[in-house]
Amino acid sequence: MRVILLAFCLTALACAVHAQELYVNTEPASNMAAHSLGIRLENQGFNSSGFKNRTTLEAMYGVSGKLMMHGALYTSNFQQNSQRFEGGSIYGKYRFLSVDTVQAHFRGAVFAKAAVSRNPYTMQEIAFEGDNSGLQAGMVFTQLLHKLAFSGSASYLRGIDNANTYGQVTGAKSALAYTISAGYLLLPKRYTSYKQVNLNLYAELLGKTNPGYAQSYVDIAPAVQFIFNSVCRLDISYRTPLYNNMLRNSANMYLVRFEYNFFNL
Repeated sequence: MRVILLAFCLTALACAVHAQELYVNTEPASNMAAHSLGIRLENQGFNSSGFKNRTTLEAMYGVSGKLMMHGALYTSNFQQNSQRFEGGSIYGKYRFLSVDTVQAHFRGAVFAKAAVSRNPYTMQEIAFEGDNSGLQAGMVFTQLLHKLAFSGSASYLRGIDNANTYGQVTGAKSALAYTISAGYLLLPKRYTSYKQVNLNLYAELLGKTNPGYAQSYVDIAPAVQFIFNSVCRLDISYRTPLYNNMLRNSANMYLVRFEYNFFNL
């Protein structure tokens, strides 16, 4: 399975002809349009002693051409048998670099995230998608070349012990995260209408390490994306480890997401 997924991703990476940068598992350095609102409904899950899944409701707003904000709420049955509300997060991204040429651009941005969660520390991975409370800050750069886009990011995460008196820290409180993403616009071959369905292929590498604890992983996450009428999109992805010695929930996890955008509010 891993060999097939790796071959799929390397094939996508090799199609250096056109580009797209609406990544599924990471954020690009580019921002959404100013004064536009995006609403996402996402579900991720895996099988481990039964089916576990998390649902995320997220709102994104373009404050200006350089600044955008996200707010998200999480529910899951990761820590218990039934679904329950876990917490929320806010995310901000500021684009500080833009180099534009014909059918290409290069973007740089800084980002930060703050999360609160009612879950105890039971995993070695520090994650702010409903799992832990904490802070994250980092940088991301994205290169768009016609229909092909590459992106890379690096960030620092600091877990904050939450108020759950039954919580138990089992790993590090700090982590370093990094990502490498590639996206290719497969269809349409030629634009004739904004109503044309877009089909994008993605290959993403997602890594994280806990310094001083010898705990790390690198996942590969191929994805397919459909965009309808230029306002809504459907994302489907599956991530699996290329290397892992970290106790975590995110290994071998599917993702399904629907997003709708309101422009020029």
